[in-house]
Amino acid sequence: MTDLALERDVWSIAMARSETHGRNSPVSSTRGLVGKIVHAVGLRIIGGELPPGTVMPNEAEWCAQLGVSRTVLREATKILTSKGLVESRPKTGTRVRPSESWNLLDPDVLGWQLAEFPRDRFVREIFELRRAIEPSIVALAATRAGEAQLDEMAAALKGMEAAGDDGRLFIDPDTRFHIAILNAVDNAMMRSLSAVIETALTTTMFLSLGNPRGQRHSVPLHRAVYDALRDRDPEAARAAMIRLIDDAESDARKALDVRKQGKRAATRKSGQ
Repeated sequence: MTDLALERDVWSIAMARSETHGRNSPVSSTRGLVGKIVHAVGLRIIGGELPPGTVMPNEAEWCAQLGVSRTVLREATKILTSKGLVESRPKTGTRVRPSESWNLLDPDVLGWQLAEFPRDRFVREIFELRRAIEPSIVALAATRAGEAQLDEMAAALKGMEAAGDDGRLFIDPDTRFHIAILNAVDNAMMRSLSAVIETALTTTMFLSLGNPRGQRHSVPLHRAVYDALRDRDPEAARAAMIRLIDDAESDARKALDVRKQGKRAATRKSGQ
């Protein structure tokens, strides 16, 4: 078998596995077709089912396998290309790019990493990302936050208090709190990170949903960040944000341990 045939065989195997697990059911609706194809193929690339160098089928075959038109497929390919996952060249077709070319900060790619990467590694990397960005942003916000942004943070704090230990209700006000901090910096380049920060926040909050402590305990940590911003104290704001991120990572790891224990218990039970 030639190298090209081997690469196309990887695609066929990935498609078969996805169909088995219900990830490639035929698409009958015209709504969101492009997004569904981008999501399905992106997951396979990030998850390693379509490793770097894999050559996708020719357009006609690919359309038939995915159950979509050429127009939809071409648009999906453009989006995957913009995310750095694939490249299309004359004569050689569409090929999966090396992982170092992927836009790992793209919100979709972040989400796919959560779905496909080993969770321990993902938790470490995403919290390292937050520590690299958010403390510096909040320190700058302490010198620039206006009353409107501070009022938005205060309202978000009330929302967190109302949500209590309901993790899913907690996500929205928590996200609004951090986005208000980003907006307070009044820097267009930093504001362009809002989608990345929002995805990172939402992802880490979902990761921590199963932690035994719930969510209520993080309200005072958020309030410490708010108080430092209100006092115009950059270093206090930076330190409070680091404590908040450290605590969030601890919650995510505890929730991860709970999930692992549950899986082990289920495995033992099924083996009896």
